[in-house]
Amino acid sequence: MTTSLQTPVRTFQVWEGRSLPALVRAHAPGAPLPEWVAANRDRIDELAHRAGAVLFRQFGVSGPDDFRAVMDALSPQVLAYGERSSPRSKVSDGVYTSTEYPADQPILLHNEQSYTAKWPTRIVFFCERAATSGGRTPLADSRRVLARLRPATVAKFERLGVRYVRNYLPGISLPWQEAFQTERRADVDAYCAGADITAEWVDDDHLRTAQVRPAVRTHPVTGERTWFNHALFFHVTSLPDEVSTGLREVLDEEDLPYNTYYGDGSRIEDEVLAELRAAYQAETTAFDWQPGDVLLVENMLVAHAREPFEGPRRILTAMSDAVSAGTAAGNAA
Repeated sequence: MTTSLQTPVRTFQVWEGRSLPALVRAHAPGAPLPEWVAANRDRIDELAHRAGAVLFRQFGVSGPDDFRAVMDALSPQVLAYGERSSPRSKVSDGVYTSTEYPADQPILLHNEQSYTAKWPTRIVFFCERAATSGGRTPLADSRRVLARLRPATVAKFERLGVRYVRNYLPGISLPWQEAFQTERRADVDAYCAGADITAEWVDDDHLRTAQVRPAVRTHPVTGERTWFNHALFFHVTSLPDEVSTGLREVLDEEDLPYNTYYGDGSRIEDEVLAELRAAYQAETTAFDWQPGDVLLVENMLVAHAREPFEGPRRILTAMSDAVSAGTAAGNAA
């Protein structure tokens, strides 16, 4: 379906056989995206909530400053990247590189910061340079992922929640100083106390945290239930086999950099992990990046990932519109 708008763009609910993301394409390449966004925010909201993500293509977005201008047009609340789980570099205020992870390894589907007590409702990507090969950003509708799971699986996760255990180990995982953006242990303790995180200092450089969060959330605008968690992403078995095996050979389970459990601390069954993987795989779709593309992802409705790639690739990211556990319904132990 194609719909003409009053400005020189066209929106496509379905394009190249996909409906995720919706496509907004400028008639004339180089059209100013910030101005169009500022004049059409209601329309963008409608598209994003229906499709789960919106791809803006053929607009004049060529660098970080242009991207930041788009973010300012989208929202007055562009966020800093806190309680970090992956290495990123700050490019400018509110604009970061996408996760700096080896190019030959995939990044699994996940909803940004679903393990926190406060998360962005939107994460936005900008393609400054596309990879020579690979490097797509797969998407999966989290509403549809939830619908694919067995009722018994959903009921157990809703009853117990997800327990996230992290160990910040020098040389093995993200240091606590980078994760919490501070050099002071007292700052970490204060943050954890305010975010319902149990913090244990094993030694000066080894911090262990645990937190229980819901597996299912309700979107605060659409009222839809969605599979919104890192239960699979942070599970030790989701690492490459050689990495997972190697870590478990040298570390006790309680010292693994990341692992997940049911909220009561019991292990997530192998068959349930396989069920989650199958549900994500069944809902995964992807498109090829073009330089200048901007992708808005409704974070509570759609999970995102990254394929391995070859050649130079530069995707920038920014987040906006924080929502907290108090305004997005969910159950936790």
